[in-house]
Amino acid sequence: MYKCPCILLLLLCVVSSCQTIEELSIDYMLPAEVSFPAELRKVGVVNNIIQATPAISRELPMLGQTNSATLNWKPNANAKRATESLAQSIANENYFDEVVISDSALRAKDIHFRENTLSRNEVNQLAQELGVDFLVSLENVQINSTRTIQFVPLWNCFWGTVDVKTTPVVRVYLPNRNGPMATITPTDSIFWEEYASFEPLVRKRLIKDEQMIEEASEFAGVIPVRYLLPYWTTGMRYMYAGGNVNMRDAAFCARANDWEKAYTLWEKVYQDTKSKKKKLYLSHNIALSYEMRDSLPQAEEWARKAQELAVEIEKVDTETSLHVSPESHPLTFRTTLYLQELTNRKELFMKLNAQMRRFGNEN
Repeated sequence: MYKCPCILLLLLCVVSSCQTIEELSIDYMLPAEVSFPAELRKVGVVNNIIQATPAISRELPMLGQTNSATLNWKPNANAKRATESLAQSIANENYFDEVVISDSALRAKDIHFRENTLSRNEVNQLAQELGVDFLVSLENVQINSTRTIQFVPLWNCFWGTVDVKTTPVVRVYLPNRNGPMATITPTDSIFWEEYASFEPLVRKRLIKDEQMIEEASEFAGVIPVRYLLPYWTTGMRYMYAGGNVNMRDAAFCARANDWEKAYTLWEKVYQDTKSKKKKLYLSHNIALSYEMRDSLPQAEEWARKAQELAVEIEKVDTETSLHVSPESHPLTFRTTLYLQELTNRKELFMKLNAQMRRFGNEN
């Protein structure tokens, strides 16, 4: 089984009360939406976008009586740059053995618009020519740009923004198969802003349309990667650190990333104490120690114990534990939230292990 390391432990803040709470930041991997069989090791990235006449940019109108002006525009992307960015982003993850790019437009000679999915014959021919096991095809990039300038009385200046929503359409093709194996159409945003005392200066400083198209096209190639390949994410956790000598020693071990030693100390205190609240704190910490060692079923078990104790201490109905507020029932809120996060991680962990099996990390 693949063990995804929980690294980059960062102590962010300490809140003093009867029980010291330290907030932690952890990085861990999540599986991609698309799962590739381990035998698919060479990928070809192709540009399958129908070439269109470049859109002519329009001038942002002058500010009206409302002291604001907005221009919405849908330019055509730079397909070649987007394809190169997609190939480079996939290669950077080192997930496949080889990434081969064919950024020449496959539809460059098309006279009439037609459905631009690749046919079975086209997939077979391209895979053979590129010497790859399968294809990732960039088939469209939609760019929606909103350019705005407005006067902000509170700051006594002009504020210009360019907000761009970018939606690439990517399809995955396997040889000898009719139709794409998967289609993803994610959307993400990229943003620029400028401030100045004079409105013409803001217009001058704001990113120009040509550069905006180039950067948005490059960004479009980055967006699909987290849907195609496992990716890192950051989660927030907390740890109870005060109480007695063993609790402080355990927290010291946790900060040093010695979660096995921390677990041993927390488990000893858990067995010795009769206080329900202390058992809650310790159950949560033990769950955290298991999560840090990627033992998610055990982590979920101990997190459930912590939640049950919180519900009992704060006299919360179990059925309403998902809807309590952090102000009225802080223990139930925190333990329920953590239990949900662990449950979600555990459900995704098997999929992640399957996706990482190509590296031989099994036991």
